[in-house]
Order: sequence, then C-alpha cells, then structure tokens
Amino acid sequence: MMTKFHSKNSDKINKTKFNNIDLKDQKSGKFTVFLVFFVLLVLTSFRVSASQLLIPMDGDSQKNHLKAYGITYFALEEELEVRWLLNYRGGSFLISDTEELRKECQIRGVSFEIISDDKTQSILEEISSPSQNMETVVLEKAPKIAVYSPQGNKPWDDAVTMALTYAEIPYETIYDEAVLNDALILYDWLHLHHEDFTGQYGKFYRTFRTTPWYIQEKEEAEALAQKLGYNKVSEEKRDVALKIRDYVVGGGFMFAMCSATDSFDIALAAKGVDIAETMFDGDPSEPGYQSKLDFSNTFAFTDFTLERSPMVYEFSSIDMTAKRNIPKETDYFTLMDFSAKWDVVPTMLTQNHTRLVKGFMGQTTAYNPDNIKANVLVMGESKLNGEARYIHGIKGKGFFTFYGGHDPEDYQHRVGDPKTELDLHPTSPGYRLILNNVLFPAAKKKPQKT
Repeated sequence: MMTKFHSKNSDKINKTKFNNIDLKDQKSGKFTVFLVFFVLLVLTSFRVSASQLLIPMDGDSQKNHLKAYGITYFALEEELEVRWLLNYRGGSFLISDTEELRKECQIRGVSFEIISDDKTQSILEEISSPSQNMETVVLEKAPKIAVYSPQGNKPWDDAVTMALTYAEIPYETIYDEAVLNDALILYDWLHLHHEDFTGQYGKFYRTFRTTPWYIQEKEEAEALAQKLGYNKVSEEKRDVALKIRDYVVGGGFMFAMCSATDSFDIALAAKGVDIAETMFDGDPSEPGYQSKLDFSNTFAFTDFTLERSPMVYEFSSIDMTAKRNIPKETDYFTLMDFSAKWDVVPTMLTQNHTRLVKGFMGQTTAYNPDNIKANVLVMGESKLNGEARYIHGIKGKGFFTFYGGHDPEDYQHRVGDPKTELDLHPTSPGYRLILNNVLFPAAKKKPQKT
C-alpha cells in the first residue's frame, strides 16, 4: 500500500505557502518548480519500486518450474526482497520487481506476472487468513552450497548437480580432505553424493569387481585414505561421516539421496566396529558386529539388520528395493499435506504443483517404515508398497532430508546409462523436491509449533 504523505490540512498549508511566494523572484520560482518536480519524481520512483513480480508455480501457469528456483536464487544474490508463498499457486515466489529480474526470467524461460500494490496486498491478506492453509516465508540470503563428490565425477552422475546446473544455481564441490579439515563451516547447505560411507565400495563387488572403473575407484580411495593417514578406507569414511554429523548438529543443512542416506547412518551406527569383509578392507569383519551397532548415533534409522554377504547388492534392511513389487506404470508416491501455519518446515520441503510424484529407483530406493525413528517425519510415501520415499528430521541445531532413489526422471538408472536431459523435464515434480531443499536454508526461520 502506498503511504499517504499529506492530509487536507497540510494541503491548505501548502497552498498558502505557495500563494505567498513572490513569483517575480526568479530564484524562488526556479526553486519551487524544482521542489515540485523532485517530489513528483520521488513519489513516482516509490510507486515503481513498490511493484512486485510474481513467479507462479502451479501446473497451468509456470512453464519451467526448475529454472524458477534459479531465478529466486538470483534475486537473493541481488539482495531483492523475496517471499515464498507456501501453498499459494503451487508455492509461488513474490519478488521485488526490477527490469533486470524481468530480463532474467525472459532469458531463462520462466513465467512471471507483474502485479499491482493492491493485488499484492490482496494476495498477502488471503494467505494470512486463518481459514487458508497458506503461509508467507521471507527468504533472506542465497545459501552457499557444497556438493560432496569425488574429483572427476560428471555432473550427470548425480541428480542434485544436474538440478543445480540446470537451474543455474552455483555450487562448489568438496570431498574427504576438505571435510576432514573442517571446510564445511564455510557452507550453508551440503548435499551428499551417492557415496558409500561404510567403505564397501557401494557393494558393487559381485557384478563389477573385474571392471576397470571399479578397480580404479578402489585404488584411488585406498590412496586417498593412506594420504590422509588411515590404514583402511572404512575408517576414513567413518571419520568423514562424523564430521558431517558435527556439521549438522552445529546448525548445518544436509540433503542426501540414494545410497548416501542409509550408508551414512550405518557408518554412524558402526562407529568403532569393523563390518567390512576381507575383499573391502583386507581383513575379516568383526564377529557379532550386528549386536554391537549403536543406533543412538544415527540420524534417521534404527533397529536395522546389516546385509552380511559381500555378494549381495544391498547394505541393510533399511532399503525397500528388493521388497518392491510395483509396476512402473503405477509407481507413484504421495506428498503429505502439512499445516502451513503450524508446520512451516515440512510445508516448504513439499511445495509442488502436484501431490502425486512419479516413483524412481536407485541402490537405495525407499525406506522401511519399521526402521525409521519415531522423531523422523515422513513427507512422502507409497502406500502401495508401504514405504517411505522422502523423510526429514532435526539433529541438534541442524536439519537433514533423505530422498530415496537416484534420478527422478530416470526410472531405473544403471551404470553407464546416458544422462537425463532436464530440458525435457522442466516441470518435474520429483526434481522440485530437490530444489525446495536448496532454498530451505534461505528461509527466515520460524519456530515449529508441533
């Protein structure tokens, strides 16, 4: 709303003052004209700067949902006022209007609307109504993003790096040496690559142990561990997992997908316990290691049973991949509906233009509800198979989100498959969940009420 700068009384006073000016006095006359012009200019400028740019995120209006997140990140970098309108037209963004922002939207192919002050006020009033399951969240700054990934990995090896690259959101890559040297404190948000934190090389042994890429990656991992002062890769990965745990506990935001989710928790539970067989670390596993797991150390999972055989492509009972019996055509999961005004965090993380998301597989596809801790929130589930797909929790002062599967637009990605072209999937609901998490640290936090 525009601020009223005058009243009827002030109009009379101003008129009297102007009538008393000696118009023959050229200096006074010029000053008066300049003053009027300046006031009009200020008022006009104020009116222009007060206009808003709405980036709709519903299914009908937005033609590129993924790049819309990049535009929002760009606006944060430019220090514009940004508001996330939760549950309003698919989780739209309301941003201070600038000519540069409009041009960026046009260049990137993002749909936008210029709305008046009155319309902006009407939208915000609608959202604030107690009868509406909506909320406005102010986004304060562009989060600094780190992706945990080994050197030489291609962007298409990881759905998150593909999403960030396509959305034009900058990120930096870090790996074990940097993590062990406390580099995580430089970042607001961390994504875990599809890493095996147990030191068992992804349990690829049975199928790929004689392939050149497996042999090379094993040699590189062993060389790095030795460089960092470790005798075993499993011990080095355990300490990396502990550093990441400390980062989250201290207030960091962690997002993990596929095998990085369960292997991370397994490494924490197995702290000080040798669970790797001879072909992985040069000596047998520790007798009775299952009974020695400490589930109090984990983030999300509990009471899971480890897969002992190195010939089985599976870590534990956490993953539902081998237990699935769902045809691709009916493989969908449902996003939970949360109260935007009471549960702001999960509402942010589930913003989408549909509540039904296509399923997709990975080494770790989905989570067994029996192995999920009671204090962890399930945000997406498949009732057909009784599995959790998308979960969230709090650890210390920080947050974590685990997302099952490898690539939301590649149903059963296999080693060596071609990369996904996101130009073909600009409105992907599955990829939107990733980008919700990217913007999550930017939000001005409100205390959860439940």
